[in-house]
Amino acid sequence: MDHTHLENNTSYIASQDLLDAVNIAVTLQKPLLVKGEPGTGKTMLAHAVAETMNKPLYIWNIKSTTKAQDGLYTYDVVQRLYDSQFGENVDDISQYIHYGKMGEAFMANEQVILLIDEIDKADLEFPNDLLWEMDQMEFYVKETHQTIRAKQRPIVIITSNAEKELPDAFLRRCIFHYIEFPNPDQMKKIIHAHFDHIDDELVKQTMDTFYRIRDVKNISKRPSTSELIDWLRALIAGGVDPATIRKNLPYSGVVLKKDQDIALVEKEFHPNIRRHVR
Repeated sequence: MDHTHLENNTSYIASQDLLDAVNIAVTLQKPLLVKGEPGTGKTMLAHAVAETMNKPLYIWNIKSTTKAQDGLYTYDVVQRLYDSQFGENVDDISQYIHYGKMGEAFMANEQVILLIDEIDKADLEFPNDLLWEMDQMEFYVKETHQTIRAKQRPIVIITSNAEKELPDAFLRRCIFHYIEFPNPDQMKKIIHAHFDHIDDELVKQTMDTFYRIRDVKNISKRPSTSELIDWLRALIAGGVDPATIRKNLPYSGVVLKKDQDIALVEKEFHPNIRRHVR
């Protein structure tokens, strides 16, 4: 993949280190594990790569209850039993096999991008349970005695919010990259990618206030890039004077999502104001 294509993507701003990590993962045919705090563009990376390479994107969203098997296939034994009770022909077991996102990616006729999103939400055994499938690019469907092999090895991008450590055996199989939170220069590029025309003073005052909020000690949920973009949209819609942003913190509920954080920020910005926190 040509570096400049992804770099020039109008909707995604990537550092050169991240571009290099993507290219290395594609070249070595290894999964790319991307870590970073929420709002650093981990999920959007897969969208940008798919758009740049003009390949389909398969998204496997991981939850706390997700098992590795869910991404391969499930066997709907209940539906088969139900059909048999009503006289349906249930000899063809394959009609009760439902493939998950990894299974679909393996079975695709063309190479696809497979995003395994927020892998750290699942239990600790989840990554280890995928080791064979990730290495061999195949899995066995015991109900139909069929081995499903990847027709084209998918480009696998895995995201993690770094909420828990992943197993060493899994990490050894991945190319790793940690996305740092955007610095002000990168953030300006991101903002201008989202807004065709925006007042420079509004950007300056909002960004200064935003980064100062993120630096407030003991804040429990630091605002992310997406919340900054939403805040700018709210400020524009409300016709807010940029000069009043730091003093008044207009629409603070867009950028801060916890009452305790709002109180901490107000205390930092206006130490003489006392606010009751329930």
